[in-house]
Amino acid sequence: MSVAPARVSVIGAGLTGCLLACRLADAGHEVVLYDRRPDPRRIGVDEGRSINLAMSTRGLDALARIGLEARVRAGGVPMHGRRMHAVDGSLTFQPYGIRPEHHLLSVSRDALNALLLGAVDERPRIRTEFGRKLEDLDLDTGRLHFADGPEQDDTEQADGPSRGGGPVVGADGAWSAVRARLQRTRGFDLEQDHLEHGYKELTIPAGPGGAHRLEPHALHIWPRGSHMLIALPNPDGSFTCTLFWPLAGDVPFESLSTAAAVERVFATEFPDVLPLVPDLAGEFLRNPVGSLVTIRCTPWHHGSVLLLGDAAHAVVPFYGQGANAAMEDCTILLDVLAESSDWPAAFAEFERRRKPDADALADLALDNYVEMRAHVASRRFLAERRLERFLHRRFPDRFVPLYTMVTFTRIPYAEAVRRARRQDTLLRRLVSWGGIGLLAGAAGALAGVVRRIGGRR
Repeated sequence: MSVAPARVSVIGAGLTGCLLACRLADAGHEVVLYDRRPDPRRIGVDEGRSINLAMSTRGLDALARIGLEARVRAGGVPMHGRRMHAVDGSLTFQPYGIRPEHHLLSVSRDALNALLLGAVDERPRIRTEFGRKLEDLDLDTGRLHFADGPEQDDTEQADGPSRGGGPVVGADGAWSAVRARLQRTRGFDLEQDHLEHGYKELTIPAGPGGAHRLEPHALHIWPRGSHMLIALPNPDGSFTCTLFWPLAGDVPFESLSTAAAVERVFATEFPDVLPLVPDLAGEFLRNPVGSLVTIRCTPWHHGSVLLLGDAAHAVVPFYGQGANAAMEDCTILLDVLAESSDWPAAFAEFERRRKPDADALADLALDNYVEMRAHVASRRFLAERRLERFLHRRFPDRFVPLYTMVTFTRIPYAEAVRRARRQDTLLRRLVSWGGIGLLAGAAGALAGVVRRIGGRR
C-alpha cells in the first residue's frame, strides 16, 4: 500500500526541498520545485550568512538514499571532537565518541545545496522554477499563487500551466510562506523564540600551500561563558568561524561598530584568533548580524498541505542537528507515504510520529548552547564525560551517551532524551561517589545497574 502517484508542488529549493523532490521523483511522483530566489548556483555565495553544516548520521543516511553520501563525504572535512581554546591559549580536546566512525563532517551549506540541485536536474520527473515568490495558496485545491515582485501583480490563474493542484509541501525555511498561509487557519498555534544572542561569520584563511592554520579535524570552540566563537574546517584550508554574541547587555553587538572596538574585544576574549584573521575588523563590520530562532507550531498539515524541516520546526544550531533533522524528515515522510493510501492521512501520521522528536530537539539545541559556551570547560562536566566514555566502552549497547544517540544513531530524539535522563541519574551519583576509580573496582556490580537502566524504554 502506498499513496497514488501525484504531481507534488514543493516550495523551497534549499537542502530539504531538493532532497524531498528527489525522493518523491524516485518514488514515481511528478514534482515541481519552486523557489523565490534565482538559481543560487548562478548568483554566488551570500557572504556572512552560511554557518557551516556539521553533517552526521541522520543527514548522511538521507543523502545515501539518493546516492549522494559518498560525494558529500569526499567534499567534507571529518571532525573527531571539540578543540577547546582557553583565554590563555591552552588547548584541550574532547572526542565525540569512542569509535572511528564517531565524527562529524564539516560541509559547506552552499556547496551541498549546489550538489542537491544537480541531483534535481538529473531527474526528469522534477521541474524547477526559480524566481517564484509564493503569495498565497488555496488549502483546499492546492492551487498556488505567485508574484514576481512587490511592484507587479503576476497572480497565476487557476487554469495556468503547472501551478499546483495536488499535494503541496512547504520546505521553505524558518520564514515559510506556506506556514504564513496556515497561520490564517482556525486553531493554528505558532511559537517563535528568538535567542538573546546573534551571530557574525568570519573566515580564517588558509596558510601557505593551502594548509590549515588550526588542527583540521576538530570543531574549535572558544567558550567564554556569555558568548563563544566556533570554527569549522573547510577542504581548501580555511575555517568558517561564527561568533555568537549578546544582542543586549554591557557590550552588545551594536556597540562593536568600529575597528578599534572589534580589535579590543578580540584581544581580550580571543587573543589567539587575532593573528589568524588578517582583515578581522573589516570582515566583522561588513558582515551582517544573523538572528537565531526556535520555531514550534501545530498543526504541520492541512488537508494535502504539509510543512517540513525548518518551516515546521526551526532550531538554533548548537547541536548541529537542524539540517540533519530536516533531511531525516524526508526519510520518515517517504516511509509514511509508502504505508498510506491517502495524502492527508499520511501527512497527519507524519506529524504524529515526528513532532515529539522535533520538540525534543528544540530543547536539546537550546540546552547545548549553554553547555558549549559555559560548561564544556568545567571540571564536573569533564568528569561526567569521562565517565560516559568509560561506561560506553564497557557496556556499548546498554549505556549510550546522549550525544552519541543524537548524532551517531537514528534513535528518535525524544527516545534518546528519555534514555539519557535515566543515565544522567547514574552519572551524577557515580561522580559524587568517586568516578572512574570506583567504577574500575566495582564493574561487576555496576553491570547489573547498567543492564536495568539500558533495558527500560
